[in-house]
Amino acid sequence: MKGIDINIFSEIKQVCDSVNNIVIISHRNPDGDAIGSALGLYHVLNNMNKNATVIIPNDYPEFLRWLPGNESVIRFDNNKEFATEIIKNAELLFFLDFNDLSRISGVDEVVRDLKTPKVLIDHHPDPSDFTDFKVSTIDVSSTAELIFEFVSTCQMTHHIDKNSAECLFTGLLTDTVSFSVNAYRPSTFRTTGALLEKGINFDDIRNKVFNNYSEERTRLLGHCLLNKMVVMPESKAAYIVISTKDVYKFKFAKGDSEGFVNYPLSMKNITFSALFIEKKDHVKISFRSKEKVPVNEFAKLHFNGGGHLNAAGGEYFSTIDETVKKFEALLPEFMKKYV
Repeated sequence: MKGIDINIFSEIKQVCDSVNNIVIISHRNPDGDAIGSALGLYHVLNNMNKNATVIIPNDYPEFLRWLPGNESVIRFDNNKEFATEIIKNAELLFFLDFNDLSRISGVDEVVRDLKTPKVLIDHHPDPSDFTDFKVSTIDVSSTAELIFEFVSTCQMTHHIDKNSAECLFTGLLTDTVSFSVNAYRPSTFRTTGALLEKGINFDDIRNKVFNNYSEERTRLLGHCLLNKMVVMPESKAAYIVISTKDVYKFKFAKGDSEGFVNYPLSMKNITFSALFIEKKDHVKISFRSKEKVPVNEFAKLHFNGGGHLNAAGGEYFSTIDETVKKFEALLPEFMKKYV
């Protein structure tokens, strides 16, 4: 695989073989790839007779809670003492789908100074140096695909059962938005084929992930597109704002805004999209783009964020009005070279 020395997979496998207690950690506000890759690896390790545990900083959306192994996931935010004990007793730590310790709110304080061997497997650019083993490349659809590559390279695919395959496929499916973005590599479809051969149901998983929303969420989407979307034609951009008023009116639940930021990109001549969600003390921001517009650069420069070329996020500790005002002021200059 491009950008990876496959010998590192063998080294990681050797460490796995020599230990029993393994902890898998993913980033805060886990998305489908974060929880899918974590649970996918969890099942593989347990099938190798290892004692694996998944620990996440906080909760994830309802539409992902059907995943096999969901009941075993430990949330750090409401089980700090228990989770800390498990982490400190681990003989190996996997960090999945993030590239800096700042992405695991609170958990970073527990793991930072531990001498336990650490493994990073991730597909975001510019990873920090905080692990003993690093598998990092942007030339892959998802961390779930990287997990499959690790298992496959080490000739362990017999440890991928249907449960593991469902989790890994969910990670791949969500990060490619059902194969609509970042899904142009042959390796992505080879991985998909191999997972389908494990007996998973493509349509069933897709429906659970993308066609399983509440009435309130559907009405919120309509409200956002009709009343809350602003188009900036000179910058080939559009954005949506979800206020606290919207949150209460439509009984907003975690994960309800998943995919909203992609809708403006379906319009002709729009290449940059943003979604602003008002929180108690800050504004959560999602950025998406088409073609070669680097939203990760924009997020990093102006909104304490980062991510991929066409998919990034950030946050801004100010009011929703001030955040949008800053965005509107900065975007035209940024987009000059892309319009």
